[in-house]
Parts: sequence; C-alpha cells; structure tokens
Amino acid sequence: MAHDLAGFASFARSLAAAARLETLPRCRGGLGGVGNKAPDGFDPVTDSDRNCERRIRRLIEERFPGHGIRGEEFPDRTAAGDLCWSLDPIDGTRAYVCGLPTWATLIALLDSGGPILGLVDLPRLDELYVGYEKKAVVVGAGVEHTIAASACRSLGEARLSTTDPFLFEGSEAEAFDRLRRSAKLTRYGLDAYGYAQVAAGGLDLVVESGLKPHDYNALVPLVRAAGGVVSNWSGGPDLSSGRIVAAATDPLLEEALGCLSGA
Repeated sequence: MAHDLAGFASFARSLAAAARLETLPRCRGGLGGVGNKAPDGFDPVTDSDRNCERRIRRLIEERFPGHGIRGEEFPDRTAAGDLCWSLDPIDGTRAYVCGLPTWATLIALLDSGGPILGLVDLPRLDELYVGYEKKAVVVGAGVEHTIAASACRSLGEARLSTTDPFLFEGSEAEAFDRLRRSAKLTRYGLDAYGYAQVAAGGLDLVVESGLKPHDYNALVPLVRAAGGVVSNWSGGPDLSSGRIVAAATDPLLEEALGCLSGA
C-alpha cells in the first residue's frame, strides 16, 4: 500500500517541534530528576525524556488513533494496522545531562515493522534531518537543503565514528580496533548525530553495538535516503542484534565488514 510519506514527514516535523518545547528549556540545567535505569553502571533517564515522549505520544494518538507507538520510556501501543511510530525522546541522554549539544530526538515511521521514514532532530544545534524513499534533507535556521552521503569507497580514506570507544568488549573491541587503525580518522561521542553526518557527507562510516530498535529505527531510512547503506556486522538486513554498520557506499561497507570479521 502506498503511503503519503511527504505528509507523514511534515507531521513528524511537527512532533519534533513539540518535543523541543520539552527538551530545550532544561538542556542547560534545571533538568529535574535524573534517574538511573541500569542495575549496574549508569544509564540516565530524565524528566525531560518522559515528558517529551508523553507529549509526542499524545499528538500521535490524536492525529492517528489507529497507529501503533513504540517508545523508549513507556509500554508499546498496539497498532490497528501496519503503521507504527518509533520514538526515542532524547537519544544521547548522557550528553544531555552534561549540557553537551549532540543529543537528538529520534522519530521513525514503521510499516509492518520496517522503518520507512526517519527524523533526527538536534535542537541545540538547530539541525533537523529527515529521510524517506530517495529524499534526504537537513533544515537549519528555517532553510532546507538536500543532503547526500559521500562518495568514499575506501576504508583508508574513511572518517569513522562510534559513540563510545568503550562500547565494545572482547572480540568486538578487537574488531573495532582493527577498523579504527585502518580508517583515516575516528571521532567519538556523537550518538545519532554520527549517522546524520553519514547522511550529510560529513562522516563516511559509523559502527556500533548494543543498540535497541528505538536507537536505530530513525537512522536507517535517513542514511539510505541519502544514498548510504546500513547492515548488521555480517552484512545482512536484520538489525535486531543491535550491531549496526552505516556506510556512505557499498564498497566501503564491504571493506569495513571484512575488517570487522578479520578477513
């Protein structure tokens, strides 16, 4: 069934605008409660995370009562049909609680479980990225520009990123270290912004592990709409393991996968 993705993209942008009303006032202090969701270590959650998701959910329920909703902070809402929204109100909560600008709101539209539209909004940077089908744009200061992934085909020329160098353990850490040593340069700490930069041509490759669906659902259609490619660490389409590779081109993806596998 064909969907009005341009219309859904416009609606997603209105959701992002509503989300900013919850997140921006507190991003430089006044966070309210900062909780910890991890039994071991620190996985922060703030009042802003919860209030933002509540606001987005309410708007979706009012406009599309038959659509499902899957968010990070609250239980799933079952869809009456094939369409469902995936929400991560603040991706990069660690950056958020530290007053850093690279946190994002992630909104995706899923059709039968697969993401078909992705929005990545970085309120502190005033950069909003939207991608669906073969249309990928960034909006900043009210001006919209078409974006495209780079033409990088070689790992030796690639600008690589991952959120945290300590994201990996054991054999995964060894695999990423091989990749890091083969790449032209590596940057850390960007969360979803790294994928947005692959879509925009600023980075060429992002490799991560341990992601949840709400972490990557919005990123996949954005990168693909910009001409990039996304796979798991084995090169397949199933991302449920949370091991994600986003690359600017197919040749770069293939070389990165070979490096990760040790081939």
